[in-house]
Amino acid sequence: MLFPAAYGHCGRESPMKKHLYGIIVAALFSVGLSVLLYPAFSAYINEKHASRLVAGYNDRISNTSDTELDRLFEAAEAYNERLQNKPGSFYNPSTVSGYRDILDITGTGIMGYVTIPKIKVELPLYHGIDEGVLQIGAGHLEGSDLPIGGESVHSVLSGHRGLPSAKLFTDLDQLGIGDRFSVTVLNRVLTYEVDQVKIVKPSESEDLLRKKGHDYCTLLTCTPYGINSHRMLVRGIRVPDPDTVQKAGVYVANEAFRIHTLLVASVVGAPTMLILMLLLLLQYSRQKQADYGQKGGKPQECTESEKNTPQP
Repeated sequence: MLFPAAYGHCGRESPMKKHLYGIIVAALFSVGLSVLLYPAFSAYINEKHASRLVAGYNDRISNTSDTELDRLFEAAEAYNERLQNKPGSFYNPSTVSGYRDILDITGTGIMGYVTIPKIKVELPLYHGIDEGVLQIGAGHLEGSDLPIGGESVHSVLSGHRGLPSAKLFTDLDQLGIGDRFSVTVLNRVLTYEVDQVKIVKPSESEDLLRKKGHDYCTLLTCTPYGINSHRMLVRGIRVPDPDTVQKAGVYVANEAFRIHTLLVASVVGAPTMLILMLLLLLQYSRQKQADYGQKGGKPQECTESEKNTPQP
């Protein structure tokens, strides 16, 4: 049973109740708009942050002497050699010490960055695949070779898919045989051409192991999208790339970021929807006043049939 206060003396809804409807509609609209805008804005902010990290990394490299860079590469090569000489180190990497200190020239855990032109992704590359790392960039799988190239090496780089806050490896399934990606470590750019795309169970790791005479790098992510019961392995084999335009150490950050279509649509559409909502509410309010005959503060007279209508 509804309270009589919600109705006028003719059994019509009171202004209080109609205002309540308007508030509820406005609240639902605000919540829906926030849900719509969050992924686009969050992804944009994360991409901007990643771009600045990459630019800062390259600035640091450009201000580091060749002697120091050579020393860092020698330490990384020695680490990879220890991995190869230690049976089972891929599955138990803690048996080879010093991992976190190698190639960490900035002291932030960043060892370089990975660039995938086809899906327009460039991510800082961190040591390890901790959850905190994978929320903001790509992670190097400890136990696989450090991504510095060489003979009979295999580096594994992991990234998340489907995060609402960042793109990361979400579009990795768009890569196919012949597509290229690069890994930049210190002042060295390593280019890989995809030669295999494979879906495996989490327990299947044979495709991540070294193969004699091959320089491999595999991009790893979860699949299917949103279910994550398997792993997608996009393997690349090292290729020479004399046409590389961007060289490590001379990177110029692009602050004029390409804005995603969804972001543009949201920014343009949100004010339009809000204005439309306000116009509808204004029209609704005027119609309400006309219905109640609020002229001079006097309510509209009841008709004979309304007078005879029982009140709730």
